[in-house]
Amino acid sequence: MTHNFQKDIAGCGLTGLIDKKGKGVDGSHIKTSLSLMTDRGNGLGAGYAAYGIYPEFEDYYAFHVMYDFESSRMEVEEILKANYDIEKKEEIPTAKVESIVINPLLMRYFVKPKAEKIRPGSNEKDFVVQFVMKVNSEIEGAYVFSSGKNMGAFKGVGNPQEIGDFFKIEEYTGYIWTGHTRFPTNTPGWWGGAHPFTLLDWSIVHNGEISSYGINKRYLEMYGYKLTLLTDTEVVAYLFDLLVRRHGLDIKTACTVLAAPFWKDIDRLDDDEREAYTTLRSTYASALLNGPFSLLFGHSKGLVGINDRIKLRPLVAATKGDMTYMASEESAIREICPDPERVWAPRAGDPVIVEREG
Repeated sequence: MTHNFQKDIAGCGLTGLIDKKGKGVDGSHIKTSLSLMTDRGNGLGAGYAAYGIYPEFEDYYAFHVMYDFESSRMEVEEILKANYDIEKKEEIPTAKVESIVINPLLMRYFVKPKAEKIRPGSNEKDFVVQFVMKVNSEIEGAYVFSSGKNMGAFKGVGNPQEIGDFFKIEEYTGYIWTGHTRFPTNTPGWWGGAHPFTLLDWSIVHNGEISSYGINKRYLEMYGYKLTLLTDTEVVAYLFDLLVRRHGLDIKTACTVLAAPFWKDIDRLDDDEREAYTTLRSTYASALLNGPFSLLFGHSKGLVGINDRIKLRPLVAATKGDMTYMASEESAIREICPDPERVWAPRAGDPVIVEREG
């Protein structure tokens, strides 16, 4: 009897790691892990995000910007000069990769907002977010794809090995890394649409589909966010910014909002817990993420992994010493950590929250 067993690809692959002591790990590790899952993508997008890579500019916002036209670059730089003190600007270093024939101009700027440009009652993070939204929605051919401090995203159209080689990922050292290989199904494959999606120091890599994208998008637009990047994952980065930075929720509570318990489970809780969860679900009904998903959420203080409430997309976690790893496949972890001390599949909707010590 002949069997034709097929691997369950389940679309997209993600991987991440964090050293809780804040020690640096060079980018060759995340590239090796992600490249093992190349068959989870189709070559239309891959990318990496890293934290702690710009220690010499740790007090500056690091803007990574893609340009399709020289005129777009000139327009963005005029806005930058008017609103920011620019410590350094340069092209993002890249290497020649035979399969990457066409790519946008990739620039980075290390900047601080000019104090006199920040309106009373606002703050510099709001100012940066407004700048990112303005560029991405109003300037044709320009896209700010990374805007945090001492961190950066590197992404484009290609498979994990190609994009890693193109950006010379192994030359960067960070204490948190995430990576993503993309298999777009109902959204276009383009440089700006590759993961990670970022805002300030938040970064998101995602496997699955956000079927609540429409209502999430309208909800975010009420708070001034502009969604222009043609993919559902964009809402997740902005929702974390809204819930954690602007509304002051802790990470665990924000995860409870995005992957909320079912009403039937809330009804079984004790009175106090039932009231708390009911209030969260009612208050943030439009922030709930529907659809199958697993995602990794990076920020300057830690790394979070979470599934939807039915666990329709895979997620595996492992630890060894001060290191925690998360990925779509256990094999992607063992490729860079052959003998982990603990390996487990997080429960549906139950976030794995790892914080950097200190």
